[in-house]
Amino acid sequence: MKAIDRFQLSRIDQVGLVVRDLAAVILTFWERLGIGPWQIYTYGPPLVKEMTYRGRRQDYRMRVAFTMLGPLMLEVIEPIEGLSIYHEFLESGREGLHHVAMYVDDFEETVAALERLGYPVIQSGRGYGLQGDGAYAYLDTAADLGLILEVAQAPKVRMPPEAVFPPDI
Repeated sequence: MKAIDRFQLSRIDQVGLVVRDLAAVILTFWERLGIGPWQIYTYGPPLVKEMTYRGRRQDYRMRVAFTMLGPLMLEVIEPIEGLSIYHEFLESGREGLHHVAMYVDDFEETVAALERLGYPVIQSGRGYGLQGDGAYAYLDTAADLGLILEVAQAPKVRMPPEAVFPPDI
């Protein structure tokens, strides 16, 4: 029997939700479940230097909010403008769990390994760190996993958030 090529997914570092109203969702998480505080950013040009969507250079903008739940990061995304997989998700009538992510040291090799298994990159971005580093790629794993897998390489230093919610923390 021939061995099947596979990628060893060793952990999930982040769970990503795509929503229509980021402010309402993080307020509910905070008030009902005590989840927060949240760091809020707008991702898109000029913060994110290189962006792609479905194999082409494509700028898009989204508001994102991050918080930690123990070792797991929770990310909430509200698409603002431009073609994106976030808009596709909402236009399909869905809202909520969109992707899981893992942070890796060797971004290029990890993405290449997953592409060799037949999971193409459907959206990506680079250069959102203070030093122009940081990268993410969403791979089309929905047929096999029921959701999208994101691979990310965290920037050495993240930009300061635009806002923190709740503001008094």
